Amino acid sequence: MIAAQIIAENKGTEIKILDLREITRVFDFFVIASGTSRRQLHAISDEIDDRFEKEMGDRRRGIEGYQESRWIVLDYGDVVVHLFEPEKREFYALDELWGSAREIPFPPAAAE
Repeated sequence: MIAAQIIAENKGTEIKILDLREITRVFDFFVIASGTSRRQLHAISDEIDDRFEKEMGDRRRGIEGYQESRWIVLDYGDVVVHLFEPEKREFYALDELWGSAREIPFPPAAAE
């Protein structure tokens, strides 16, 4: 949820959180989102790294695609964040590939 919130705060779009715990043992969640420019994707990626480390003591295990910035993958072990340009997101269609995963609503419904 924190990664999704950071993405939203940085104007990322089409944010999805997929719960993969019943599908694979490799990771628990995917956070998938789109951005409109290389600069925006960098800003989102950097902010996630910074806040995960400062607020949760969670360090990134790996990163891919940062230089090209068309699809940035941030690996935090149980959580993997995918930041896409819209064209790359459509091409790779992770949302469909992992379509059997339970989607966690974002933003969460307000308590009544």
